[in-house]
Amino acid sequence: MEAEIISIGTEIILGQIVNTNARFLADQLRRLDINAYWQTTTDDDPKRIQAAIRQAQKRAQLIFVCGGLGPTPDDQTMASTAKAIGVELALDDDQWQKIQADFTARQTQMTPENIKMAYYLKGGQPLSNPTGMAIGAYLNHQDHTYVVLPGPPREFKPMVTQSLIPLLKQQFGSGRAIYSHNLHFLGQPESLLMDEINQILVDARIDGVLATSYVQPGEIQVRLTIHDVTEDQALLRLTAAEQAIFKQLGQYCFGIGEHVTLAAQVVKLLQEHHWTITSAESLTGGMFQSTICSVPGASKVFNGGFVTYAAQAKEQLLGVSPNIIDRYGVVSAQTAKAMAEGCQQKMNAKVGVSFTGVAGPDALENQPAGTVWIGIAIKGQPTQTRLLHLSPKMATRQWIRQRSVQMGLLYVYWALQNKTN
Repeated sequence: MEAEIISIGTEIILGQIVNTNARFLADQLRRLDINAYWQTTTDDDPKRIQAAIRQAQKRAQLIFVCGGLGPTPDDQTMASTAKAIGVELALDDDQWQKIQADFTARQTQMTPENIKMAYYLKGGQPLSNPTGMAIGAYLNHQDHTYVVLPGPPREFKPMVTQSLIPLLKQQFGSGRAIYSHNLHFLGQPESLLMDEINQILVDARIDGVLATSYVQPGEIQVRLTIHDVTEDQALLRLTAAEQAIFKQLGQYCFGIGEHVTLAAQVVKLLQEHHWTITSAESLTGGMFQSTICSVPGASKVFNGGFVTYAAQAKEQLLGVSPNIIDRYGVVSAQTAKAMAEGCQQKMNAKVGVSFTGVAGPDALENQPAGTVWIGIAIKGQPTQTRLLHLSPKMATRQWIRQRSVQMGLLYVYWALQNKTN
């Protein structure tokens, strides 16, 4: 099955927002063995919307038109789609009543344009919107199937999963569903990681499982995929592949599943061990603490931390000896060790993590940008320090800071895993 995704929005064309909807929809379609071979983006101009739809009709059976269903004058997607395929619009009376009731409840004045959100393609069926007012549309017409969806991601994604996917399964279910599991890695170069994974799959003689990699911010995501088998067979083979990979590369794999983050895994393990964590940050400027605090439940394991950018702050807040800084400099293993131990003791935490280094672009203490020391102090254990060389030629200042945080999380994860193992 061949599909085309048409994304509507002047803000996308101008680069003001990132089109995450097309990526999400293409991924959902792939699981149904529907291939979105074409993705088109156009602005809100009705003539260009119609032209994009007519072009899609020449090459795709399934056509998705996404965005432009709001109540403003430039929201012309539903009407333009109807005109392009030669059908009229129909009013969903139930949805129109809901819209009016919502405005009444909020004591907000309606405009004549608001009724547009209750129209769909005549001859098809409306797609309910669990989190918004504008409905979508699903229409089989002549040799094509048309799907119209709103643009805001908070409305788009629930509509796809709750309203659209069941219809697609019913109409296009081929029995050739694609099954996949996601593994999340950090600490290995992508090319080396994939060479090792592919060799593991060959050695384990697991037929039909394909491994592909996607570089995400702060991680490498590896997707294991299989098709042309039953769901039970897919589960058995994917599980066997995961186990074989984890046996050899487990230290670099921090999670399995769709929505997994290293920070969430660290917080989870800290909770299981009843450990608390703190940090002292120089070049990362509180980014590690912010990342930890972004995880629900972080308050159970994190009470506070330190941002000690200047040498004086390291001395006053963490108790780092001036002699250490004078002798070794702030970008050193000795300073990282003292910072980690200082924050761990000051906060009476089980784990103290420190970050000191050169974010760039200029060098510091004759150390080039990308030189980072990370300290890990765990109560009752020898303090560890690790050195990162993050090439400034391949990275920005922000990337160096983000990468430092991710590696710090990985080192804590390893420490927690070693306790478990």
